[in-house]
Amino acid sequence: MALANIFSKEVTQQIVDRINKLSPSTQALWGKMNVDQMLAHCSVTYEMVYENNHHKPNAFTKLLLKLFVKNIVISETPYKKSSQTAPAFIIVGQREFEAEKKRLIDYILKTQELGQSHFENKESHSFGILDSTGWNNMFYKHLDHHLSQFGV
Repeated sequence: MALANIFSKEVTQQIVDRINKLSPSTQALWGKMNVDQMLAHCSVTYEMVYENNHHKPNAFTKLLLKLFVKNIVISETPYKKSSQTAPAFIIVGQREFEAEKKRLIDYILKTQELGQSHFENKESHSFGILDSTGWNNMFYKHLDHHLSQFGV
């Protein structure tokens, strides 16, 4: 079964609506992150696409990521609760909730506006060239996993 299309306005709006249901006091149903850390964590995927503030993995690490992690990230199979995360995605300390919420929503809207064709055969920071389905699955599945973690 295909995942929802994050590039569609309807699905993007559904995700934004879910994010807008969060508050600084929203508690996680599982895991260690608080809500502002989760929002910052979800933005890391987009930082790797739009910003130049994460080191690209070396050739050996990239090969390992492609062999052992890529399919977990871009497949339609949901993530397991409390699964391990990459070091770049670990958020420590408090973040400002409203700023992190706005930043994540802005990234999601930018992605939808650029559209599916922009991501067709675009190179991923960690996994090499992905088709738009792989990008969609990576974006949508990650957001859905963490919004579900916080009950929205």
